[in-house]
Amino acid sequence: MTDETLLTAADCARRLGLTTKALRVYEDRGLIEPRRTEKNWRLYGSREIARLNEIMMLQQLGLTLFRIGQVLSGQPTDLADFLTVQEETLRGRQARIDHSLALVRSLQSKHADGEVLSLDDMIKLAKETIMTPTQDDALAWKRYEQSRPRNAATIDPDTLTDYPGSYAMEDGSLVAISLKKGELYLQLIGQPEVLFQPEAKDAFFTTVVAAQVTFRRDDAGLVTALTLHQNGHELLAKKVGDDAFSAVVKTLEQRIADKTPAPGSEAVMREMIDQHVNGTVDYDRMTAPLADLARTQADMIEAEMERLGEPGAITFKGVDGHGYDIYEVQFANGRTEWGLSLAEDGQINGLYTRNAV
Repeated sequence: MTDETLLTAADCARRLGLTTKALRVYEDRGLIEPRRTEKNWRLYGSREIARLNEIMMLQQLGLTLFRIGQVLSGQPTDLADFLTVQEETLRGRQARIDHSLALVRSLQSKHADGEVLSLDDMIKLAKETIMTPTQDDALAWKRYEQSRPRNAATIDPDTLTDYPGSYAMEDGSLVAISLKKGELYLQLIGQPEVLFQPEAKDAFFTTVVAAQVTFRRDDAGLVTALTLHQNGHELLAKKVGDDAFSAVVKTLEQRIADKTPAPGSEAVMREMIDQHVNGTVDYDRMTAPLADLARTQADMIEAEMERLGEPGAITFKGVDGHGYDIYEVQFANGRTEWGLSLAEDGQINGLYTRNAV
């Protein structure tokens, strides 16, 4: 034994709010392997407590013990990833609750003032009502699963030639898959190519970020689509040919050279600034991944908007290499730079703000 503090099964169960029976079940299922004394008493230290935290979180997310065993098999607890997922899950829940409370209070105020609640008001309220913790848990589980370590596998090299081409997501965003010297690369508009290694046939992962790609085939065995797994989301993109991606890149390069904003960009930018100033952000205007990220940052942005005061002039500055339209916004107490990216369907798929240089 080491100098580490070790708990008996009874103490461990009591401190974690479990039962000793639960600990035995986890051990019987191979989910945890407690240390032993010379007399074969079970002991639990920080390593075992970390794994128990992991098991309890996965159970909360709705996984069966059998599925948890599959996920954790052969994988040590990565405490950094585990804590990150927990933080993101809690921040997401907090942001959703804060947003729901703000909406309810706004409607209460309107009703108290004798105003008739509109159809849009009631639809927004209905959407907030059906936003359950289950949805947050599902997102947290996917994010957790996507962050797990992956092992590279050997697949038939001839299979790799099935994947290259352009793929279009539902919002019109494009993904390019290319094959170079026997290795597969994925690229998004305005971003560098990223190497993806095979995990199995039609399944690839990258070590640059926590992301994976799986390819779909039709009945004839031809690749027709891919799914990008990242940040708890699964984004489907259908194969649209080889030249679509390069055509969009050329269009972007021309917009950058000509300093041409996307159609309707300034109006959307003004709308977003007003919504952030007033604390009434319409997350339905954004793609799902961006909306989830924006919710977690809502408190920080709201505090910054309060510091800056009333917005004034908005000046278009150009288009950056990622396809964002860049605006400089003058507030009563400072200047900020805002970046906006619009998908083909008009939804906002990129939005940021920072202090102007």
